[in-house]
Amino acid sequence: MILSASRRTDIPCCYADWFINRLRAGYVLTRNPWRPHEVYRIPLHPQTVDCIVFWTKDPAPLLPRLREIEGMGYSYCFQFTLTGYGRELEAGLRSKEEILQTFLELSRHAGPARIQWRYDPILLWGEWNVQRHIQCFSALCERLAGHTRGVTISFLDVYRRLQAAGFRELTQTEMEALGEGIGWAAERYGLPVSTCCETVDLSRFGITKGACIGRDMLEAACGCALEIPKDKNQRPGCGCLSSVDIGAYSTCANGCLYCYASDGPAAVRQRRTRHRPDGPLLHGDLGPADRIRERAFSSFRTGQIRLG
Repeated sequence: MILSASRRTDIPCCYADWFINRLRAGYVLTRNPWRPHEVYRIPLHPQTVDCIVFWTKDPAPLLPRLREIEGMGYSYCFQFTLTGYGRELEAGLRSKEEILQTFLELSRHAGPARIQWRYDPILLWGEWNVQRHIQCFSALCERLAGHTRGVTISFLDVYRRLQAAGFRELTQTEMEALGEGIGWAAERYGLPVSTCCETVDLSRFGITKGACIGRDMLEAACGCALEIPKDKNQRPGCGCLSSVDIGAYSTCANGCLYCYASDGPAAVRQRRTRHRPDGPLLHGDLGPADRIRERAFSSFRTGQIRLG
């Protein structure tokens, strides 16, 4: 099993204590987002969890716990989002210079092969025009080269709520202009660059189509070959392999104005007041209408050692 922690919320930043407690307990409960009274009990034994994929914009609270996670026998890797956006777009995050230093510290501990840098979502809003993105991306490439396995980019998908906040879809011309500048900078600093779930073809700029939860990164983290099916539960065009997500929507405290996984600040505050670090659910407690379903998982390891 590949454990995703989490596409729905920033567990390393906001819920590090809870996550460690769940590993110690050996299981976690998670609600079906579309059928909330359907609760899954997911085992978290190292023999079953082949790799933990952490998704984060600031893993500083988790860094002191990595040795404990390793000592328990878990393998892990990181999808680490780092852009130049400030508090006008990401109100709950520390300064980007502080987070960049955390990125470098994580790389020294875990190694570049276990960290995928994400420059996403790319949006055009206020002073963030095409040229500013290219300048920011190039500056980050210079700082992060040698500290990450590569970089993933994606363009903002504008849902109805985001339209009301003033966001818009990028045009084909804008995406190609960004692709040209990003491709040039990534090549200059020796960073492989790929897109996440995008239909636009930027291959002429050296940008390939990628998968966030891909075989190469997982096998590098595990040190062995894995036979993992494609994830059928993601958006069309997503190349990710199968994983189990243990997060919950509307629980992230990062306060990103463009977030697709939140119903707004009020919903986040309400759910965070119901969080208990020692609870089996990320927020709230079981009720009389809830039904727990045991889910059985097995390892994807083939027994073959991965070389390189």
